[in-house]
Amino acid sequence: MKIFTSTQIQELDKYTIEHEPIKSIDLMERAAKALTTAITEECGVNTPIVVFAGPGNNGGDALAVARMLAERGYQISVFLFNTKNKLKDDCLENKQRAMECSRIKNFIEVTREFDPPTLTADTVVIDGLFGTGLTKPLESGYASLVKYINQSPCKVISIDIPSGLMTEMNTYNIHANIIRANVTLTLHTTKLAFLFADNQQYVGRLRVLDIGLSKEYIRRTDTPYTILEADDVRAMLLPRSDFAHKGNMGHALLIAGSYGMAGAAILASRACLRSGAGKLTVHTPKKNCDIMQIAVPEAVLQFDYDDNYFSDAVPADEFDALGIGPGLGQVEGSAIALIAQLRRTNAPIVLDADALNILASHKAWMQQLPRCLVMTPHPREFDRLCGSRSSDNYERLNKAIDMAVRLQVYIILKGHNSALCMPDGKVIFNSTGNSGMATAGSGDVLTGIITGLLARGYHQREACQLGMYLHGLAGDLAICDKGKESLVASDIIEYLPAAFRTL
Repeated sequence: MKIFTSTQIQELDKYTIEHEPIKSIDLMERAAKALTTAITEECGVNTPIVVFAGPGNNGGDALAVARMLAERGYQISVFLFNTKNKLKDDCLENKQRAMECSRIKNFIEVTREFDPPTLTADTVVIDGLFGTGLTKPLESGYASLVKYINQSPCKVISIDIPSGLMTEMNTYNIHANIIRANVTLTLHTTKLAFLFADNQQYVGRLRVLDIGLSKEYIRRTDTPYTILEADDVRAMLLPRSDFAHKGNMGHALLIAGSYGMAGAAILASRACLRSGAGKLTVHTPKKNCDIMQIAVPEAVLQFDYDDNYFSDAVPADEFDALGIGPGLGQVEGSAIALIAQLRRTNAPIVLDADALNILASHKAWMQQLPRCLVMTPHPREFDRLCGSRSSDNYERLNKAIDMAVRLQVYIILKGHNSALCMPDGKVIFNSTGNSGMATAGSGDVLTGIITGLLARGYHQREACQLGMYLHGLAGDLAICDKGKESLVASDIIEYLPAAFRTL
């Protein structure tokens, strides 16, 4: 699914109006019907509803919704803010229709002074002040209104986007002046800002409503952002021949674990094997021997010269993929061995965990990274790689895009909507996963999955997409039995077979 910018959203509306064809007021009516249906599913007919409408198209949507809810028997109070005495044409038309609706008992057009209504815990506020066209923070009276709503105990349902939140970048926004919605009913497609953790406090529960915008425009319009869906991933799956044997299913090398950190190596190893690799060799310190052989009997063990940590690069010519980093430790000997290993490995590589932390401490080595390498940092690891903390997730995403293009690598910024930043500057967001996966070892599992898929024969682009989708899907399947609170990383591995079967 494509994610459009605010400019493209306006173009999509315009294209639909011109090519369906349909009048803009009728398209607004169609959107209002979808919104009204969704709102009636959120609150019963006896719920007191207060509608705050702005002077633009978002306000026009809100006025149309107010009229339709009133016609269904809801008790509606409408406040239309027209402080500059200038309404958009469709907003003006819906103002007239609302005023003509006898079922709306309380309609107030605010031009100067505003006496706010009492908002109780039983009240539902429909937020239709400002939509995706907002380009600067709310101020003065609108900022005061937003703060008043946020401080009240009412439930808030925002139309399309919470007022005050901008569609893409909110780095320099005034966060106190953004509506904190309980539910956001967005139109036709999700917005980029909704995919960032720091905006979740404003968006609340998200519902995407289809209002029948032009499929032709959506199909032919390019965008740098997309959301990965099941059909996309299903089309990538490689067939497994009936005559397959372990020799042609790929041989993965995993360099992981230091003394006391064998668990990370175990999790990555088991995930790698569960992802379809024919063979796995694990290079690890000798002190991890017993626990590794017991926990992962399917893996071939290769021991380092040092008993405690990774100390020397190993020949990698016979391997189809390399994963390195889980539980590796950050002693200087491992750092030197890491850069030597990257220089002598021609197979696809996945870097995670301590491998990334070592790079963050040796930034000059970043320019020596092989092209098409895969990096899987969580936000703090990525900030260390950059050398500075990002103000918000939007800024961090753009830094990751710049790094992926500059180094020609694949970077998966891990999170609820993990973002795959690619060498061509495009970004693919994952749509699976849940908060139960916020548990130690979850990232080691992802490293193992992607390493296994690379060994199996997937290109880096497909291995990253399939890997993060399967990782999240296994977590989604696991919580059905385990619940979010009790989920551990090994549960994700346990449900990988079910995730594959689901696809």
